[in-house]
Amino acid sequence: MYDTILFDLDGTLTDPGPGITNAVAHSLRRLGRPVPPRAELDKFIGPPLLHSYRVYAGLTEAEARAAIPLYREYFVPTGMFENEVYPGIPALLAALRAAGKTLVLATSKPEPFAVRILEHFDLARYFDLVAGSTLDETRTEKAEVIEYALTQLPAAARASAVMVGDRDYDVRGAAQNGLPCVGVAFGYGTRQELRSAGAVAVADTVATLQSILLE
Repeated sequence: MYDTILFDLDGTLTDPGPGITNAVAHSLRRLGRPVPPRAELDKFIGPPLLHSYRVYAGLTEAEARAAIPLYREYFVPTGMFENEVYPGIPALLAALRAAGKTLVLATSKPEPFAVRILEHFDLARYFDLVAGSTLDETRTEKAEVIEYALTQLPAAARASAVMVGDRDYDVRGAAQNGLPCVGVAFGYGTRQELRSAGAVAVADTVATLQSILLE
């Protein structure tokens, strides 16, 4: 039984596709770089931005760091809210709270942005803790975010904790902290990606996810 549940945000609770991909396209145009097709830009959803700019856009470390403030030029006023809560998520969170679960957001998105998104979609009230990356990029990797979240919880919480996410980064970040991960295949990762990374279970729907977390 899982008593403490850490949730990813992008691709797990909400579909942030338009906002993130529009912000990436904006940043690449500002850098004078070609903008890949939307299918390529979707790869930016989930992983830390520094990683994505280097791997998926071929930028150097310095170029990737220069791209981030350009990304935020679009994302902060506009892209943050080009986003949609997946159907069934509010009811899932309410059911978990009613069952006495401790809910934590653990996201690679900068923490201030994550808080604003939760508040905008009226999801903040379900969470005991919000843990995200830092704006200065000193905490960006998923394993670092999960580690930080766990340090904010009572020690006993780790023994019954689980991560829920849609990408292999969530699964591997959880494993690095000794946690199992339940993957969700309704986000941006595939069942194969999640299983290959070591997910203990994969939910194709929010209803299935609820069954796994409340079993």
